[in-house]
Amino acid sequence: MNEIQTPIKSRTIKRLKIGDRLTISGTIFTGRDAALPRLVKLIEKNSSPVDLEGGVIMHTAVSAAGIGPTSSNKTEIENSIAPLSKAGVKMHIGKGGLSVKTIEELNKNGSVFVVTPPATALLTTTVVSSDLLAFPEEGMEAFHRLEVRNFPAIVAVAHRESIY
Repeated sequence: MNEIQTPIKSRTIKRLKIGDRLTISGTIFTGRDAALPRLVKLIEKNSSPVDLEGGVIMHTAVSAAGIGPTSSNKTEIENSIAPLSKAGVKMHIGKGGLSVKTIEELNKNGSVFVVTPPATALLTTTVVSSDLLAFPEEGMEAFHRLEVRNFPAIVAVAHRESIY
């Protein structure tokens, strides 16, 4: 089991391989179909609400019912992965296979994609705190910062390789 602390350093990403089991502690940012493309636009304007260097983004909504990954290969989400990686995000958390182009962009930017056990209740127990950062009008799909402890994940895409 690899224990990962955020922010993540490039040397940590370089030693991860497909199938590695992880626990992540520290800050995880969240967003999905509505928030991530808007965040990319803010980054392009040098107006990001957060420093993403070494960051982790989970493709999810945040609600009273908990958190759970959404499909990362939705156009709005997958199109955000490359620019977010270029902006410093080292790890993307979601579910589903990614295109060859996205896998290449992850590699180019020194980032990986990880999946989580499909248990919203388990993931929610790792959340220590949650703060709304941007796009409150998007409701549970707004951009959040979570503080987590021992968040479980498995490396699904790294260094041009994919489990899919």
